[in-house]
Amino acid sequence: MSISPELKQRNQDLCELCNVEKPTHDYTVSPKNDDTIDHQVALCDTCLAAIDDKAASFHWRCLEGSIWSQEPSVQALSYRLLQNFKEEDWANNLLGTVDLDETVVQWAMSALEVADVHKDAFGNILENGDNVVLTQALNVKGTNFTASKGTVVKKIKLVSDNAEQIEGKINDQTIVILCKFVKKN
Repeated sequence: MSISPELKQRNQDLCELCNVEKPTHDYTVSPKNDDTIDHQVALCDTCLAAIDDKAASFHWRCLEGSIWSQEPSVQALSYRLLQNFKEEDWANNLLGTVDLDETVVQWAMSALEVADVHKDAFGNILENGDNVVLTQALNVKGTNFTASKGTVVKKIKLVSDNAEQIEGKINDQTIVILCKFVKKN
């Protein structure tokens, strides 16, 4: 794989993580795109191979130097990799001493975030627009009716800030329903 001369030059033709080997890869730190070298890190073959290796703890001791880089992309990737080993004293101590800009920390942690997934009572993933069936009778607060078991709720909407709730219409009333009381239709 080719690496841009500018990216090579940024760290004097050395890998920006280990600072030992020549870089051979331009690694884009997600979720950014590769439209600028500001989103990339120059990596050697060894570091690239170790990125997904959970047993590479000893190799990543080199992050004790790279975390202090002036380049936000190097800081973000170093911080993200350190998170994989935060149970180990050396990584935890390093994470405790570094004071990175909040935007760099958010960039680093963005790849580790897991989106909330709405699931029905049987573990099926729910999506906006799905139809569901109530698995038990529900008293609808603020109204004078009970939604009976087996009621079909069409075109549900997911509650964005709570993965345990959906919205749907029953008797022309929009109500909030707990996911654990529905089955995807």
